[in-house]
Amino acid sequence: MLYRNPNKIIGVEKVYKKINGVNLWYITEGNGQPVILLHGMGGTHEIFNVLTNSLSKKFSIYAIDSRGHGRSISADEYSYEIMMEDIASFIRELKLEKPILLGFSDGGIVGLLLASKYPRLLSKLIISGANTRPDGIRNKWRFFLRAAYFFRRDPKIKLSLEGSNIRDCLKKITVPVLVLAGSNDLIKEADTKYIAENIRNSILNILDGESHSSYVVNSPKLYTIIKPFIESD
Repeated sequence: MLYRNPNKIIGVEKVYKKINGVNLWYITEGNGQPVILLHGMGGTHEIFNVLTNSLSKKFSIYAIDSRGHGRSISADEYSYEIMMEDIASFIRELKLEKPILLGFSDGGIVGLLLASKYPRLLSKLIISGANTRPDGIRNKWRFFLRAAYFFRRDPKIKLSLEGSNIRDCLKKITVPVLVLAGSNDLIKEADTKYIAENIRNSILNILDGESHSSYVVNSPKLYTIIKPFIESD
């Protein structure tokens, strides 16, 4: 079932769609090959507003609020596998033909799982600041997440602390993958390199001086970084 929001600005359509048992909110803008944008834990599609404006000149953008985030409906269950199935169902429901997927942080974990389980769904994958297992997060940030979970008991924070162990899936990925991280990322550089080393068709770019989100969240840098990859054959 499709729910169209009457508050539609020119060039951008805001939509609720029932996907995999939950209502997901997303925006769509532009025309061309589809590009799906997935934010990280605690974020929304709005972190990609600047990128959407740039990409929509050549691509059809689908920027999604993941289950329990932003305007999407809260759910009883949170796991990377379930969130991956949300996106697989989204692609099928909207009949998107070979989309490119860009996933930031937890969205990158979802993207890696998707490319591993459903190798024919995507044409390319870009991941930014993703980790393969919980200890891929630097110790001081894991301490911060544990403290946040102690006070808030948010299952999404618990997922970041306990939910990722995706190393076995990497060698199954066959689509081209651009692996991004900042040199000052909260993800350990060794874990980022492990991802690139275990995907046969990958490009690694560790961005000097950047943090986990500095080049991603409404930064014009991200479009410049990914443009050669998404426009290549």
